Amino acid sequence: MTTLKVDVWSDVACPWCYIGKRRFESALERMAERDGSAPEVTIEYHSFELSPDTPVDFEGTATEFLADHKGIPLATAQQMQDQVTALAAAEGLTYRMDDVRHTKTLKAHELLHVAKAFGKQSEMKERLLRAYFTEGRHVGRVDDLADLAADIGLEREAVRTALETGAYAEAVADDIARARAFGINGVPFFVLDGRYGVSGAQDPAVFVQVLDQVLAEQGADV
Repeated sequence: MTTLKVDVWSDVACPWCYIGKRRFESALERMAERDGSAPEVTIEYHSFELSPDTPVDFEGTATEFLADHKGIPLATAQQMQDQVTALAAAEGLTYRMDDVRHTKTLKAHELLHVAKAFGKQSEMKERLLRAYFTEGRHVGRVDDLADLAADIGLEREAVRTALETGAYAEAVADDIARARAFGINGVPFFVLDGRYGVSGAQDPAVFVQVLDQVLAEQGADV
Protein backbone atom coordinates (compact mmCIF):
# COMPACT_ATOMS: atom_id res chain seq x y z
CA MET A 1 0.00 0.00 0.00
CA THR A 2 1.27 3.47 -0.89
CA THR A 3 1.79 5.79 2.06
CA LEU A 4 -0.41 8.88 1.88
CA LYS A 5 1.28 12.15 2.75
CA VAL A 6 -0.86 14.62 4.67
CA ASP A 7 0.44 18.16 5.23
CA VAL A 8 -1.34 20.13 7.93
CA TRP A 9 -1.04 23.88 8.45
CA SER A 10 -2.09 24.82 11.96
CA ASP A 11 -1.33 27.00 14.96
CA VAL A 12 -0.70 25.91 18.54
CA ALA A 13 -3.09 28.61 19.81
CA CYS A 14 -5.91 27.58 17.47
CA PRO A 15 -8.74 25.74 19.25
CA TRP A 16 -10.12 24.42 15.96
CA CYS A 17 -6.72 22.95 15.09
CA TYR A 18 -6.79 20.61 18.10
CA ILE A 19 -10.38 19.64 17.28
CA GLY A 20 -9.42 19.10 13.63
CA LYS A 21 -6.50 16.91 14.67
CA ARG A 22 -8.79 14.69 16.73
CA ARG A 23 -11.42 14.50 14.00
CA PHE A 24 -8.84 13.46 11.42
CA GLU A 25 -7.56 10.81 13.81
CA SER A 26 -11.16 9.65 14.33
CA ALA A 27 -11.54 9.34 10.56
CA LEU A 28 -8.53 7.02 10.41
CA GLU A 29 -9.98 4.95 13.27
CA ARG A 30 -13.31 4.65 11.45
CA MET A 31 -11.51 3.43 8.34
CA ALA A 32 -9.59 0.89 10.40
CA GLU A 33 -12.86 -0.45 11.88
CA ARG A 34 -14.44 -0.60 8.42
CA ASP A 35 -11.52 -2.06 6.49
CA GLY A 36 -9.62 -4.00 9.13
CA SER A 37 -6.70 -1.59 9.08
CA ALA A 38 -6.11 2.13 8.73
CA PRO A 39 -4.48 3.52 5.60
CA GLU A 40 -0.75 4.21 5.79
CA VAL A 41 -0.57 7.95 6.47
CA THR A 42 2.39 10.23 7.13
CA ILE A 43 1.41 13.54 8.73
CA GLU A 44 3.64 16.60 8.68
CA TYR A 45 2.69 19.77 10.54
CA HIS A 46 3.47 23.17 9.09
CA SER A 47 3.64 26.55 10.78
CA PHE A 48 0.91 29.18 10.65
CA GLU A 49 0.62 32.18 12.99
CA LEU A 50 -2.96 33.33 13.45
CA SER A 51 -1.93 36.34 15.53
CA PRO A 52 1.70 37.20 14.73
CA ASP A 53 1.49 40.55 16.53
CA THR A 54 0.71 38.93 19.91
CA PRO A 55 3.36 39.68 22.54
CA VAL A 56 5.09 36.72 24.18
CA ASP A 57 3.79 37.81 27.57
CA PHE A 58 0.26 38.93 26.76
CA GLU A 59 -1.44 40.64 29.68
CA GLY A 60 -5.01 39.42 29.82
CA THR A 61 -7.13 36.36 29.21
CA ALA A 62 -7.59 34.47 25.96
CA THR A 63 -11.20 35.65 25.91
CA GLU A 64 -10.14 39.28 26.26
CA PHE A 65 -7.68 38.80 23.41
CA LEU A 66 -10.38 37.26 21.21
CA ALA A 67 -12.78 40.12 21.90
CA ASP A 68 -10.15 42.73 21.08
CA HIS A 69 -8.78 40.84 18.06
CA LYS A 70 -12.21 40.43 16.46
CA GLY A 71 -13.66 43.70 17.69
CA ILE A 72 -16.59 42.02 19.46
CA PRO A 73 -18.11 42.41 22.95
CA LEU A 74 -16.48 40.38 25.71
CA ALA A 75 -19.75 38.51 26.32
CA THR A 76 -19.84 37.43 22.66
CA ALA A 77 -16.25 36.26 22.85
CA GLN A 78 -17.11 34.26 25.97
CA GLN A 79 -20.01 32.59 24.15
CA MET A 80 -17.66 31.65 21.32
CA GLN A 81 -15.19 30.17 23.80
CA ASP A 82 -17.95 28.20 25.52
CA GLN A 83 -19.15 26.82 22.20
CA VAL A 84 -15.71 25.68 21.08
CA THR A 85 -15.07 24.16 24.53
CA ALA A 86 -18.24 22.08 24.16
CA LEU A 87 -17.23 20.94 20.67
CA ALA A 88 -13.79 20.00 21.96
CA ALA A 89 -15.37 17.99 24.76
CA ALA A 90 -17.31 16.00 22.16
CA GLU A 91 -13.93 14.95 20.73
CA GLY A 92 -12.61 13.93 24.14
CA LEU A 93 -10.62 17.13 24.68
CA THR A 94 -10.68 19.25 27.82
CA TYR A 95 -10.36 22.98 27.14
CA ARG A 96 -9.78 25.20 30.16
CA MET A 97 -10.01 28.54 28.40
CA ASP A 98 -9.90 30.56 31.63
CA ASP A 99 -6.45 29.10 32.30
CA VAL A 100 -5.04 29.61 28.80
CA ARG A 101 -1.95 31.80 28.70
CA HIS A 102 -2.21 33.49 25.34
CA THR A 103 1.14 34.17 23.71
CA LYS A 104 3.04 34.52 20.47
CA THR A 105 3.49 31.03 19.02
CA LEU A 106 6.55 31.60 16.82
CA LYS A 107 8.97 29.73 19.10
CA ALA A 108 6.47 26.89 19.51
CA HIS A 109 6.54 26.48 15.73
CA GLU A 110 10.33 26.44 15.79
CA LEU A 111 10.09 23.68 18.41
CA LEU A 112 7.88 21.61 16.12
CA HIS A 113 10.62 21.78 13.49
CA VAL A 114 13.22 20.76 16.07
CA ALA A 115 11.04 17.80 16.99
CA LYS A 116 10.58 16.88 13.33
CA ALA A 117 14.35 16.65 12.95
CA PHE A 118 14.32 13.99 15.68
CA GLY A 119 11.28 12.13 14.35
CA LYS A 120 9.00 13.32 17.16
CA GLN A 121 6.92 16.05 15.57
CA SER A 122 3.57 14.30 16.11
CA GLU A 123 4.28 13.77 19.82
CA MET A 124 5.46 17.37 20.17
CA LYS A 125 2.34 18.73 18.47
CA GLU A 126 0.07 16.83 20.82
CA ARG A 127 2.11 17.90 23.86
CA LEU A 128 1.98 21.58 22.89
CA LEU A 129 -1.76 21.57 22.26
CA ARG A 130 -2.50 19.83 25.55
CA ALA A 131 -0.16 22.17 27.41
CA TYR A 132 -1.85 25.24 25.95
CA PHE A 133 -5.53 24.33 26.04
CA THR A 134 -5.73 21.95 29.00
CA GLU A 135 -2.85 22.65 31.34
CA GLY A 136 -2.55 26.44 31.19
CA ARG A 137 1.15 26.19 30.35
CA HIS A 138 3.14 28.97 28.69
CA VAL A 139 4.12 27.95 25.13
CA GLY A 140 5.87 31.16 24.07
CA ARG A 141 9.03 31.18 26.17
CA VAL A 142 12.16 29.18 25.43
CA ASP A 143 12.59 27.62 28.87
CA ASP A 144 8.96 26.52 29.07
CA LEU A 145 9.14 25.03 25.59
CA ALA A 146 12.35 23.18 26.45
CA ASP A 147 10.57 21.65 29.44
CA LEU A 148 7.74 20.44 27.20
CA ALA A 149 10.25 19.01 24.74
CA ALA A 150 11.89 17.07 27.57
CA ASP A 151 8.49 15.60 28.41
CA ILE A 152 8.52 13.70 25.11
CA GLY A 153 12.13 12.59 25.40
CA LEU A 154 14.01 15.35 23.59
CA GLU A 155 17.26 16.63 25.11
CA ARG A 156 16.30 19.81 26.95
CA GLU A 157 19.50 21.79 26.53
CA ALA A 158 19.86 20.93 22.84
CA VAL A 159 16.30 22.14 22.27
CA ARG A 160 16.93 25.27 24.29
CA THR A 161 20.02 26.09 22.21
CA ALA A 162 18.15 25.54 18.94
CA LEU A 163 15.36 27.86 20.05
CA GLU A 164 17.67 30.55 21.40
CA THR A 165 19.72 30.64 18.20
CA GLY A 166 16.69 30.53 15.92
CA ALA A 167 18.09 27.49 14.12
CA TYR A 168 14.69 26.69 12.62
CA ALA A 169 13.35 30.22 12.18
CA GLU A 170 13.85 30.02 8.41
CA ALA A 171 11.93 26.74 8.25
CA VAL A 172 8.99 28.40 10.01
CA ALA A 173 9.13 31.35 7.63
CA ASP A 174 9.16 28.96 4.67
CA ASP A 175 6.02 27.21 5.99
CA ILE A 176 4.22 30.51 6.37
CA ALA A 177 5.29 31.59 2.88
CA ARG A 178 4.01 28.32 1.41
CA ALA A 179 0.68 28.84 3.12
CA ARG A 180 0.46 32.28 1.57
CA ALA A 181 1.36 30.87 -1.85
CA PHE A 182 -1.38 28.23 -1.53
CA GLY A 183 -3.89 30.90 -0.53
CA ILE A 184 -4.33 29.48 2.98
CA ASN A 185 -5.74 32.20 5.22
CA GLY A 186 -7.22 30.08 7.98
CA VAL A 187 -6.32 26.92 9.86
CA PRO A 188 -6.44 24.01 10.20
CA PHE A 189 -5.82 23.31 6.55
CA PHE A 190 -5.11 19.77 5.36
CA VAL A 191 -3.39 18.96 2.06
CA LEU A 192 -3.67 15.31 1.04
CA ASP A 193 -1.30 13.79 -1.50
CA GLY A 194 -0.11 17.29 -2.38
CA ARG A 195 -3.28 17.79 -4.42
CA TYR A 196 -6.41 17.94 -2.30
CA GLY A 197 -7.08 20.67 0.22
CA VAL A 198 -9.52 20.36 3.12
CA SER A 199 -10.17 23.52 5.09
CA GLY A 200 -11.28 23.53 8.70
CA ALA A 201 -12.02 21.00 11.44
CA GLN A 202 -14.36 18.92 9.31
CA ASP A 203 -16.53 16.09 10.60
CA PRO A 204 -14.70 12.73 10.55
CA ALA A 205 -17.14 11.52 7.88
CA VAL A 206 -15.90 14.25 5.54
CA PHE A 207 -12.28 13.24 6.11
CA VAL A 208 -13.20 9.59 5.45
CA GLN A 209 -14.85 10.57 2.17
CA VAL A 210 -11.83 12.58 1.01
CA LEU A 211 -9.36 9.91 2.12
CA ASP A 212 -11.33 7.26 0.22
CA GLN A 213 -11.28 9.39 -2.90
CA VAL A 214 -7.56 10.12 -2.72
CA LEU A 215 -6.65 6.51 -2.01
CA ALA A 216 -8.87 5.29 -4.85
CA GLU A 217 -7.14 7.67 -7.25
CA GLN A 218 -3.75 6.55 -5.98
CA GLY A 219 -4.76 2.97 -6.73
CA ALA A 220 -5.94 3.94 -10.20
CA ASP A 221 -2.64 5.69 -10.90
CA VAL A 222 -0.74 2.56 -9.90
